[in-house]
Amino acid sequence: MIRKKYCGTAAKAGGNGEDKPHPKITGVPCLLKSESVFERIGAFRVVPVVAVESVERALPFADALIAGGLPIAEITFRTAAAADVIRLLSRERPELLVGAGTVTTAEQARAALECGAQFAVAPGFNPNVVRVAREIGLPFAPGVMTPSDIEGAVEAGVTTLKFFPAGAAGGISMLKSLAAPYAHLGVRFMPTGGVSMANLADYLSEPSVIAAGGTWLAKQDAIAEGRWEEISANCRAVRQLVERLTA
Repeated sequence: MIRKKYCGTAAKAGGNGEDKPHPKITGVPCLLKSESVFERIGAFRVVPVVAVESVERALPFADALIAGGLPIAEITFRTAAAADVIRLLSRERPELLVGAGTVTTAEQARAALECGAQFAVAPGFNPNVVRVAREIGLPFAPGVMTPSDIEGAVEAGVTTLKFFPAGAAGGISMLKSLAAPYAHLGVRFMPTGGVSMANLADYLSEPSVIAAGGTWLAKQDAIAEGRWEEISANCRAVRQLVERLTA
């Protein structure tokens, strides 16, 4: 079932932690929800970007991420199993922050939300997908690579953006140049594509980067072959790097 289009509650209010209706924001698009989700993503600093071919591999894969201290995943719509994997993980592993990746159509955005995705990401900027995501209350980060892309996204009301393909587009030096003219607007980036342990610290040290997407953490062959400890070890290495950067 698709969630309601608008939020009618504010952030946690009062000492009991209950959601309280707020008359000033009832009927306002769910910006608070998006901010909350992206702040959670920012706390992890790195998002495993994965393509899961088999639903049967989903739960042990999720357990490997959790065991490695990185309970978050962007499940890309590059496989036929993606929707079922998102649905299963959302139901069976509530401690995992599950998002949908490669969301390029309005239909995929709706499907992602219906399956339980808590956020969605796209490789490019499609105004129609951005509009639909806002209407259905799905926190969404479209992809950008140029100043024109960024300005189009900002005009559409989106300031958390996927910089893709980060490596091919010029890497950290290109991102710094892109980010500078829009820093006063609060634009934040999630660089993905070409990010690795070798350059991760450079990306995470850039103030405009909220988190980086990584495909090396859980590659398709590692998932297919059940190399769960390898995936957990990759996650632990990332967590250790993040801890060093924030120490």
